[in-house]
Amino acid sequence: MQALDLLTSRRSEKKLFEPAPSKDQLEKMFQAALHTPDHGKLQPYHFVVIEQDRLAYLADLLKEAVNELNLGEERLKKAESFATRAPMIIGVVAKINKDIKKVPAWEQMLTAGCATYALQLAANAQGFANVWVTGPWIDGSALRQAFGCEQHDKIVALVMIGTEEEKISRDPKVINTENIVRYL
Repeated sequence: MQALDLLTSRRSEKKLFEPAPSKDQLEKMFQAALHTPDHGKLQPYHFVVIEQDRLAYLADLLKEAVNELNLGEERLKKAESFATRAPMIIGVVAKINKDIKKVPAWEQMLTAGCATYALQLAANAQGFANVWVTGPWIDGSALRQAFGCEQHDKIVALVMIGTEEEKISRDPKVINTENIVRYL
């Protein structure tokens, strides 16, 4: 797939099935993430791969977060089914160091976001569909602990990855840029 085609045809897909990326395919995805813009070469992020029987553990962590944060019955039902919607989920944690004056926290957060997007594009380039999900449960204490978060870290994504049931051929959506582009 050509890079420009990939960038202009990317879309989120929520119905994901086996297979998930192999170890070699995951390595390519992580290599793509490591090549995103990174002022200070901090690599202010880390990834948590969740698959197979650990998906049930993720569901337990999400349910615990729902109860801890009083998110209600509807969110509890979503937490119960969340981890069954893809064969692999990759958690992305922004590793924020507020003591680095040269690279402010907001810039470190953007780098983690860029790394997440690069990971998604690398998955797409290898034939895998995905969707970036967050939600209020990402602030759950047990989930943060399981993901190795420190005080200022932020879980920025739960990227669900797998294979689409059926490839749907769609023409790239052309979006009007008139309202978002300005020239000086």
